[in-house]
Amino acid sequence: MLKNEPLEAWDRDHFFHPSTAMGAHARGETPHRIIEGGSGVYITDSNGKTSLDGFAGLYCVNVGYGRREIADAIAEQAHKLSYYHSYVGHASEPAIRLAQMIAERAPEGLNHTYFGLSGSDANETNIKLVWYVNNILGRPEKKKIISRWRGYHGSGIMTGSLTGLALFHNKFDLPRAPILHTEAPYYYRRENLDQSPEEFSQHCADKLEELILAEGPDTVAAFIGEPALGTGGLVPPPAGYWQKIQAVLKKYDIMLIADEVVTGFGRLGSMFGSAHYGMDPDLVTIAKGLTSAYTPLSGTIVHDRVWKVLEQGSDELGPIGHGWTYSAHPLCAAAGVANLDLIDRLDLVTNARETGAHFNKAMKDALADHPNVGEVRGEGLLCAVEFVEDKDSRTFFDPSKKMGPTLSAAALEQGLITRAMPQGDILGFAPPLCLTRDEADKIVGMAAAAVKAVLG
Repeated sequence: MLKNEPLEAWDRDHFFHPSTAMGAHARGETPHRIIEGGSGVYITDSNGKTSLDGFAGLYCVNVGYGRREIADAIAEQAHKLSYYHSYVGHASEPAIRLAQMIAERAPEGLNHTYFGLSGSDANETNIKLVWYVNNILGRPEKKKIISRWRGYHGSGIMTGSLTGLALFHNKFDLPRAPILHTEAPYYYRRENLDQSPEEFSQHCADKLEELILAEGPDTVAAFIGEPALGTGGLVPPPAGYWQKIQAVLKKYDIMLIADEVVTGFGRLGSMFGSAHYGMDPDLVTIAKGLTSAYTPLSGTIVHDRVWKVLEQGSDELGPIGHGWTYSAHPLCAAAGVANLDLIDRLDLVTNARETGAHFNKAMKDALADHPNVGEVRGEGLLCAVEFVEDKDSRTFFDPSKKMGPTLSAAALEQGLITRAMPQGDILGFAPPLCLTRDEADKIVGMAAAAVKAVLG
């Protein structure tokens, strides 16, 4: 029994949880945890159970829990100026500083940031900017946006349409036009097993070009993709993928949106995934690692070549008709400044690269030879273990067996929080970037114990 039993009852009676089996939760049929505290890579619930958070919340608590530097920065800003809007040229000092810090860290040419609150609203901003730019350039038919199956870009109406996962479409009348989808760069699940990674990358580029030609290049405005697939399976791109995709986009004058909500600010062992994979995006989506989730904050980073068109449009039409009440909220911006300072001071990008390499190797050494492990993959401090019923024939488990959730629950019994990724039996790992090698080894040990308990 929870020591705060009324909280559990109130939760089941009144709290509408995201991404939750609502009926089962309300009836008390599912596990329930009230999280009370956190320190470093660990969280503690109201029963006093401490778990190693192998997924950093939702890949977002990059600097780890309990960082007083960020909490103090938020409190100091709250005492000084809790809120003022950023409309018609108004700003607060932390918002200005944070925009400058992002420009210093982003790939060349990405110098202007619009701030929101979540990755979903940042991608809504991206869609509007793509449409606005093409209207200003006199291309009113160039409006379609191509995403990828298994990509994740949010759960709003348009951003849920960008997302290529059935969970976010079912019974919501999504996806909506003018959103299209093309093949995911998921090498392990390729249909032609004879393809090399380079050949599969070319196949993905060819499928993209086929779609563009079928729709009409003059109607396709942008392509959006995560540098490495996140929620769709934690899948780094195969060799040559982004080079081949960008060649197609350049050929047909199609903008590139890099969704760096997961990969931005160090997750792959580079400050940005765009730089990591040689991408040259027109717009970049940021969120999670921007504040390490100490406050909600997102952003759209705009390339200079796009910014010039936005200036042109504003000169012609007046103030741009886009904004949120809480854009560049001073408390959120103050958290972002303190967070980026911490990432630099603790050299967490280097740690993600070096400890991440150790972590991924250790996970492969521990589990890659298991008869029910099809693939162990990762980059930086992203790692995934994909499970199959038969390795040799690449036969996947029947979804009704819920092998992924079962393994995730077994890991929690060991004291490890991992994530069962959707549309597959995949355990995902994305621990805080402050993870040590000893903690990485603990994750591997607990994961291996969970697999043994379930699959032998």
